[in-house]
Amino acid sequence: MTTNKKELRLHYKNLRKALSEEEIEEKSLAVANNLIQLPIWDKTYFHVFLPIVEHKEVDTEFVLHLLSGKDKEIVISKSDFETREMTHFLLTDNTKIKKNEYNIPEPVNGLQVPSSNIDVVFVPLLAFDIHGNRVGYGKGFYDKFLSECRQETIKIGLSFFEAENQIDDVFESDVKLDYCVTPEKVYEF
Repeated sequence: MTTNKKELRLHYKNLRKALSEEEIEEKSLAVANNLIQLPIWDKTYFHVFLPIVEHKEVDTEFVLHLLSGKDKEIVISKSDFETREMTHFLLTDNTKIKKNEYNIPEPVNGLQVPSSNIDVVFVPLLAFDIHGNRVGYGKGFYDKFLSECRQETIKIGLSFFEAENQIDDVFESDVKLDYCVTPEKVYEF
């Protein structure tokens, strides 16, 4: 099988489409449970994506419960599709969340958090390989955001599926993951 981003995107979108709501919930819970093994719990600021339900992304609600239970500062983003930039906000009890035109749940307002404050980023993805490369939706939001973070910021992909051997068309600007967590295991790169 060829493993270029375009084909992987298509393949994994189709695999996701086939998942039932029960499977998504079960697998998302398993991903959250596997996160507990990671050496990240001494950190403070955790950036979490809110899933696009229509795209059957990993449901991060379980991750949010985990972070709340550990009293962590949770950061969520708002995307600007013209500049391809993300603005980050602290998630509090008062945060209003609204879906944008792409069905991405986003904070309406709140306390802004600079990228440089973020210690851990949970990264959405469609596919990844055993070298820590990832395939997203191809808009480059996360590569841009991750390149604004500190060098030591920990980047953790969340995936329903296991690693590919290699993604062929990786670019210099693609930011690699430090870990990827699936329902089955934790990959460390």
